[in-house]
Amino acid sequence: MTDFNFIKPLVQKNESKIILLVLDGLGGLPKNGKTELETAGKPNMNKILKSSSLGQMLPIASGITPGSGPGHLGLFGYDPQKYILGRGILEAIGINFKVQHGDLCTRINFATVDDKGNVTDRRAGRIPTELNKKLCARLGNIKLEDVDVFVEPVKEHRAAIIFRGQGLSDKLCETDPQKTGVPPIELKALDKDSQKSQKVVSDFFRQAKEILKDEHPANMIMFRGWANYVKIPSFNEVYGLKAAAVAGYPMYRGLAKLTGMDVIETESGIVPQTETLSRIYKDYDFFFVHIKYTDSAGEDGDFERKVKVIEEVDAHLPEILKLNPDVFVVTGDHSTPAVYKAHSWHPIPALLKSKWVRPGGHSNFCESECVVGSLGTFKSKELMSLILAHAGRLSKFGA
Repeated sequence: MTDFNFIKPLVQKNESKIILLVLDGLGGLPKNGKTELETAGKPNMNKILKSSSLGQMLPIASGITPGSGPGHLGLFGYDPQKYILGRGILEAIGINFKVQHGDLCTRINFATVDDKGNVTDRRAGRIPTELNKKLCARLGNIKLEDVDVFVEPVKEHRAAIIFRGQGLSDKLCETDPQKTGVPPIELKALDKDSQKSQKVVSDFFRQAKEILKDEHPANMIMFRGWANYVKIPSFNEVYGLKAAAVAGYPMYRGLAKLTGMDVIETESGIVPQTETLSRIYKDYDFFFVHIKYTDSAGEDGDFERKVKVIEEVDAHLPEILKLNPDVFVVTGDHSTPAVYKAHSWHPIPALLKSKWVRPGGHSNFCESECVVGSLGTFKSKELMSLILAHAGRLSKFGA
């Protein structure tokens, strides 16, 4: 929904339970005639199609490729064009860093550049988290004039940097070129208010390059997702839902925290996350379960691995369904086709199971079936109103 003031008066509480299972980057493109979702053996997803509706979602708008933050905000009903949250703040909050008003946050990738300064690997081979921690400790010793800096490891090649000082604006360009064979993008201020930020960060970057120059493969950093702290309406305030997030990756935990969800400690992977979901099921109304590895396989161009992740999730679906949720949704935050090796603008397949659906006689949960499903094509920000309606949590509008 784009207008919380419209939906809030319609919300009514009941005892219904809702599970939103998000396979990050779920949507794909064909390889040898079939997408990853079409290729995967998923008897359990297909078994529930008799009590499900299918459709497809536009994460932002036609032709617009979303980042993970906007993609998830849309799923939660927050208009991603209105609530613009840089990835930096999500990473920082996701690792339980106590962000303060005025802090300037960014996510960094450790990356690899060649002797000409061109990027050869945007993720430095997904270095081990232990190496990440050592490198962050070294970068954390950098001193800046009038600004404190905190360099915090996240996972693999990802880290968060928090600059704390007066007058730091987040209107800076990202330096990740999103491709190899070219140098990182030069850091620039996007408005006059960000000129101090540009000077501070450039000083940090100059020192960081010197520290990392002899490292391999992580001999460079690239900045992504500049953000100052922004407060947004909570899930409970808008929807009247007591919500829990079962997510292993820090960025998605940070996003859930910003929306007021309780973040439950869990390891990444369908098995530990399913166990965690079962353990807390009696305590909440709404459950956001995030599966990361579909996306990372897609970004790596590994079609077969993405298929296997989908199949693994499907194999454990009965353990989720035995909880008997009133509404069960399987979808993604965006498409990450393995043949494209990146996020894309393609619509996201969506499955919604409840006793109030109009089944479409489908036999396979996949892109080609979702495009003709009874849910139609809709924007991700409309998913929550559909979920609430199917859970009996929305009253009639008007007399």
